[in-house]
Amino acid sequence: MPVARPESSDSRVIAHVDMDCFYVQVEQRKQPTLRGLPTAVVQYNSWKGGGLIAVGYEARKYGVKRSMRGDEAKKVCPDIHLVQVPVSRGKADLTVYRDAGSEVVSILSKKVRCERASIDEVYLDLTEAAEKMLAENPPESLEAISEEVLKSHVLGLHLDGANDRDCVKKWFCTNNSVRRDKLLACGALIVAELRLEVLKETEFTCSAGIAHNKMLAKLASGMNKPAQQTIVPFSSVNKLLESLPIKKMKQLGGKLGTSLQVDLCVNTVGDLLQFSEEKLQERYGINTGTWLWNVARGICGDEVKGRLLPQSHGSGKTFPGAQALKTVYSVQKWLNELCEELCERLLRDLEQNKRIARTLTLHASAYKPNDSESLKKFPSKSCPLRNGIAKMQEDALNLFHAGLREYLGVYHARMKESKQHEWAITGLSVSASKIVVIPSGTHSIMKYFHNQNQTCTTTRESNDICTQGAASLSSSGTGSCTGLHLAEPLNDAHEDETKVDHAMSGSEPDGDEIEADDLYMTKVAGNQDLPFSRTEQKLRLTDETPISCSGGSHAVFITVFPFLACLFPFLIC
Repeated sequence: MPVARPESSDSRVIAHVDMDCFYVQVEQRKQPTLRGLPTAVVQYNSWKGGGLIAVGYEARKYGVKRSMRGDEAKKVCPDIHLVQVPVSRGKADLTVYRDAGSEVVSILSKKVRCERASIDEVYLDLTEAAEKMLAENPPESLEAISEEVLKSHVLGLHLDGANDRDCVKKWFCTNNSVRRDKLLACGALIVAELRLEVLKETEFTCSAGIAHNKMLAKLASGMNKPAQQTIVPFSSVNKLLESLPIKKMKQLGGKLGTSLQVDLCVNTVGDLLQFSEEKLQERYGINTGTWLWNVARGICGDEVKGRLLPQSHGSGKTFPGAQALKTVYSVQKWLNELCEELCERLLRDLEQNKRIARTLTLHASAYKPNDSESLKKFPSKSCPLRNGIAKMQEDALNLFHAGLREYLGVYHARMKESKQHEWAITGLSVSASKIVVIPSGTHSIMKYFHNQNQTCTTTRESNDICTQGAASLSSSGTGSCTGLHLAEPLNDAHEDETKVDHAMSGSEPDGDEIEADDLYMTKVAGNQDLPFSRTEQKLRLTDETPISCSGGSHAVFITVFPFLACLFPFLIC
């Protein structure tokens, strides 16, 4: 649900940086011989040449579109080079693109506050830097303005047949401009410099929008591509929005946008201006009504959050047409694959960023073959994220069963095999969410174990202490991990509609990456509970971290408090 936030100031300077056809650029950097040639990145599925997920600008000139498949693209452009996206576990592996996006973020974050929005998108808060420039070295005092800046597009600027760059230079250097426009000019100078630095360091071009809020900056960044930037002065906001299709606005591409079109005959953002705030609140509620009223006027108070890392991690795959999954066995097979990939990403985040996640969520898209009129969506389900690949796979399957029962309206424990023809799954994704940074003071449990193993011996006495300690703690309410998590209810995960739909796509081209928040998984004993792999166990331990004490094939989880520290040499034997 959109949240209405008032703008803290009308003099903020916000930029949205969007990489130009990023997947293609990454592949062209890997293979420099492709530069300047018509190129597209295709899915791993080779049917009809594979679906295009990114199309280079050279190929677009021939009429190649992202909706095409490889064979169709070759008919339109015989010389096109089709590069297959990397594949892992039978699905697209986007790691190389995520890493390339991180390169860009690391450069931008050195100069200004950044919020990474996706693989190839970043928001910048330039307010402080622009105010400093305006005070110390305003644009009108500059002896020369770079060619990159003069290529900027200023919305609402009347060219009157004059040379475009002369008009842009005059706008930048006008001494009697309002302060808000001067700040935007300073922001544009900074962004142009940053874009050139990104090009120099990474060989990637990017485009940008510069405005007074995030909403307008994002709208502007895609208006003039590639390798250009667009400025939105306050005086041009109404003209920008009045003819903009309502479905083009973020959070209006789904049910809410459809409701505006059907119920209020609103087809453009400008059409919203005819309705009072009270009328919109009456129809859509106080919060959403106010948000719509603000959108119509270009008002957006969302802050740049200073986030360089993703808020969530996830893995998803689509199963279109005849590939739809129609048995629990086939669903389980793919859930296992998706969970393995998710675990790898969680481990990487843990090692690189010292972050953990706490919630596991399952999304699915489905249809009923015998009920073509059914519009009911498969419900998203979530639960606490448990340590270990096996447990994550088990929980993901349980979440699927819970969602399936609700989707079909069947409430007995398991669907019988004879009824499995009643549904078909066209998309699956698992995500880990509620990411937090590991508290300071945590230590490597593997390092601790290494030190303790020097003096640890396996004796009956140590096993007795371990068993007694586990039993006493279990009786106080912190017993087995299985018991703890089975006591937790399965919760509906109310995600933004567009994010859920996107999570079902297997590509993520030029958009938000499939993600969810990450959980920290702790593993001590029992090979079947390895959180990631046998060779990747750099785990952390705090005073209240659940660990396992295994005297046999079953692990019993206990909570270690400071006064039990003296028992560690025995517990780990």
